Formats: sequence, C-alpha cells, structure tokens
Amino acid sequence: MGRYDDIMQNTKKPSTITTIIANLRKLGIVNGDILLVHSSLSSMGFVIGGYEAVVWALLQAVGEDGTLIMPSQTMQNSDPTDYSKPAPIEQHELWRRAMLPYNPLTTPTCGMGIIAETFRTFPNTLRSNHPQTSFCANGKYAQRITEEHVLTPQFGMNTPLGKMYNLKTKVLLLGVDYNVCTCLHMSETLSGAIPNTYEHGAVVMKDGKREWVWFNDIDYDTDFRALGKAFEEKHNVTKGKIGQAKCKIFQLNEIVDFGIEWIKNNKKS
Repeated sequence: MGRYDDIMQNTKKPSTITTIIANLRKLGIVNGDILLVHSSLSSMGFVIGGYEAVVWALLQAVGEDGTLIMPSQTMQNSDPTDYSKPAPIEQHELWRRAMLPYNPLTTPTCGMGIIAETFRTFPNTLRSNHPQTSFCANGKYAQRITEEHVLTPQFGMNTPLGKMYNLKTKVLLLGVDYNVCTCLHMSETLSGAIPNTYEHGAVVMKDGKREWVWFNDIDYDTDFRALGKAFEEKHNVTKGKIGQAKCKIFQLNEIVDFGIEWIKNNKKS
C-alpha cells in the first residue's frame, strides 16, 4: 500500500465521519449552510473510509437543507498553446483533432484533488456546463448554482460563483491555502484592474457535434496568498483543524468584495 501505509502509521488518531462532522461543527458549520470546499486529503492524516468518508461527512454536516459545492475544473480541455509549457508544435494538429469534448457527466476533474473528484461522482451531484471551470453542487440549491455558467467571463456573476456570492456562501479551505481559493478569480474579474486577456480554446458538444469553442478572458495572475493574508487582518476567519489538516472558514462575499479593492490597489503596473 506504500504511502497509504505511511500515513496510517504516522497518524496517532485517525479521522472518521463522526469526528470530521464534530470538527466541522467546531469550525461553525451548521445544518443549512451553503459551503464551497477546497481540499487536500493527504493533509488530513489517516481517514478511515478515505475520500468517500470525507464527502459523506461534509454532506451530513450541511444537511438536507444545505448545499455542498466543490470546483470541478477541467483545464486539460484546452488548446495545446494554452499551457504554461505548450505542447510541441508537431503535436498541435493531433491534439486539436483528438481532444475529447467536455461532458459534465464523465469528464474527470483536473488538479482538484481526490475529494472533489469523488464528490463529482456522488448521487444527486450536479455540475455546471463550462468546459474548463465547472463547479459541482449537491443539496438544496444545487440546481440554482449550476444551471448557468457563461463561457466568458468564466468567473463572473453569471456563473456558479455569482450564485454563491448572492447566497451568502461559506468557504472552507481544508488543508489548503488561499492560492487555490477559486472565488478570488471572481475578484479579479469584477475588479476591472486586469486588462490583459488571451484566447482560450476548448472542445464541447454542440447540436450533437464535436466543436472547438474560442473565448477571450483575463490573464489570472494575482498573488492570492498575499491577498488572503491581508484579508485576515481585517475580517473574521475561523481557524481550526479537521484531522491533521489546518482549516480556514470565511464568507465568500466578504473575501470577494475585499479582493476587488485589494487587486485595484495592488495590480501590477
């Protein structure tokens, strides 16, 4: 079992569904909460039941009247020139011909972690239709959150983030830091302070046919760790642990609003 065995041996007290829920309660999560989660399973130490147990615990913590949301991005569905290290030129034609179209039911997440990927497959989990920056949601407001996700701006108000903003969503960073806090891309979008844009490409199914779609969006490059540190100096951020993972909880609308002004004042010249 390798690394799995190492984590088990190095965890004095493993987490269970019951202890994860108890930790979430200590952090202020209650029945009926709308909760956006960014997570790292490895940061938690040994969890009996693994990633599936974490998802069940999160769903039970928000309850039937709550809603659980996670990012389910699929940046692998991109033009070969979109990457920081683009594919070799000789592969571009093959890449554009062979890339699979985005399918909200089957396309796996990319770089979101095993908890988010597991959540994507859970019964009653819905997913937005953006080919690169989708979100998954499960619970009372799942349909409302995922039903509209415009192609661009992909992190604007006409997206799941816009719905979450208006629903007073909480954000949980579970073993991760602000650098992966997706809602801060909304701050970048709404700030109007990032003029640089570039063309994105992705493959979708349109009218039953595979098709490349192209859209312009801003060049997201803000230092989210610095933004998060500044946010904590002026706003309430609840801190604690779930298992061995350091966690932070705060209001999505508060950090987005703070981020808009912070980016305006700290944008690159």
